[in-house]
Parts: sequence; C-alpha cells; structure tokens
Amino acid sequence: MSYKFYQNKECEYFPCHKMDIEKFNCLFCYCPLYTLKEECNGNFKYLDNGIKSCMECNIPHIKDVGYDFVMKRMDKVIKKASK
Repeated sequence: MSYKFYQNKECEYFPCHKMDIEKFNCLFCYCPLYTLKEECNGNFKYLDNGIKSCMECNIPHIKDVGYDFVMKRMDKVIKKASK
C-alpha cells in the first residue's frame, strides 16, 4: 500500500542507513519510537555521553516491515506524549 512506503531520493542523506535502496522506506525519517527509550524494541545503543543512537537500527526503514512495527507501538508514544 502506498501510504506505508515513501522514498525521497532527492534527500541529501538518502539512504541514511546502509541497506537495499529499493526497499528503503523514508516514511519514518525521524523515528517516532525514539522517545520510548528501551521500549522501542529497535536495535539501538546508548553512547558514552548518554544519547540514544539508532544508527544501527534499520527496522523503521524496511519496506513491508517498518510501518507495522512502528504503528504497533504508537499507542505507547501517544500515552507518553499525553503525560
């Protein structure tokens, strides 16, 4: 479905992760799950300075996977934002 997949090949950072360009989804350029910290269930790590790094996480960018992965967790993001 087209609403689940978008590419911006004109972006100066495209692709921002190393993976198959044809399957690279830009829809969640900024991952809405970032704020969930450890509960995002992505492949992240904390840097020495305490900042969460998602550079090794491709999940939101994988065609046919990322959209559903993010949307299943959006209720947690909404609850956190409403506090």
